[in-house]
Amino acid sequence: MRKTIISLIGIAVVSTPVPLGARPAIAPAIPSAEDAPIAYLYDASSGQVLFAREEDRRFMPASITKVMTTFLAFEWMEEGRLLPQQIFGVRPATFAAWHSVGSTMFLPQDAKVSADNLLHGITTVSANDGAVVLAEGAAGSVQDWILAMNAKARELGMRDTHYGTPNGWMDEGRTFTSAHDLALLAQAMISRHPTKYRHFVGAKTFRYNEITQRNHDPISGVVPGADGIKTGFTNQAGYGFLGSAERNGQRLIMVVAGSPTGRGRNKAAKAFLEWGFSSFDSRPLFAQGDVVTEVRVQDGARSSVGLRGRGPIRVSVPHGKRPKVAISVRYEGPLQAPIRSGEEVAELIVEVDGMPQARLPLVADRDVAKANVVQRLANGFRGWFI
Repeated sequence: MRKTIISLIGIAVVSTPVPLGARPAIAPAIPSAEDAPIAYLYDASSGQVLFAREEDRRFMPASITKVMTTFLAFEWMEEGRLLPQQIFGVRPATFAAWHSVGSTMFLPQDAKVSADNLLHGITTVSANDGAVVLAEGAAGSVQDWILAMNAKARELGMRDTHYGTPNGWMDEGRTFTSAHDLALLAQAMISRHPTKYRHFVGAKTFRYNEITQRNHDPISGVVPGADGIKTGFTNQAGYGFLGSAERNGQRLIMVVAGSPTGRGRNKAAKAFLEWGFSSFDSRPLFAQGDVVTEVRVQDGARSSVGLRGRGPIRVSVPHGKRPKVAISVRYEGPLQAPIRSGEEVAELIVEVDGMPQARLPLVADRDVAKANVVQRLANGFRGWFI
């Protein structure tokens, strides 16, 4: 199978005036390495990296580990392996090990709790006990859940990540990740499960067992458009945060890690997002559902299939600049039937002068079944004239 590149267009993106008040008079400065030794800012709408500092350096994520536990739960819900209304009990050994250990949702020893409540406890108040109870209830054991976490990380291409716990509690360094990998995880969670993301992520408070706790997320309600995702802290790991915000169709994902203080991490997180939104103009390339191009299908009931993004596709360019933008499609061609609607089959490559190359997944816009005998004959006949 050969790699096929289709060059679609070369365009110049012209910045249009921004409404008064949409940008600060003076764009915020990029946070220093002192406050954010590890930092990564990714434009999920365009696949572009807007800033990177030590993005492949491995570090202990602490409670940011729970983002993978959340994502895995979303995946299993989508597959029907886990239902929000499922009820799980707290095992005596689990209660003894995790009652009031670190961040908790204060699960009683005899609790019968739904998966929905456990996930809200995990995403809003970073419940260590909730993560373990969910892992045991959904997978049968913590170890089987961890195996699934690591398999999911490999599937997403998180090459610098390994999980040893479902909640990020200190495990002598067996759990580690990178800023690049966390951005991949956040992008997958938001793009694959937008409804679940809105339901479970970004709540300001969580009430369970007659106890109300608040979310320590430093950007929601502070940075316009922000909606989470997860803080992390241990003495070994320092302070970290994986967060996201969306404005006017542009979604940014940001990672800050290794900060020596919580105040420094919070300041850096807010500044990175404001810097990203104010320093780049986001322009639409393709609307939701637009077909980017049609490509050939071999042995299919149809001879071609359309490619589209998972959502709208945009491009970000430095504010006030007019760089050349070129896009192309890369795939292993011709595609082989059968193909499922929504199946990822190609990449859109976006190249902006002066910026790193960006890649976004393209999916099939319809099902293409395997060709029957008559269709194979017709395809073969058609091939003589193509």
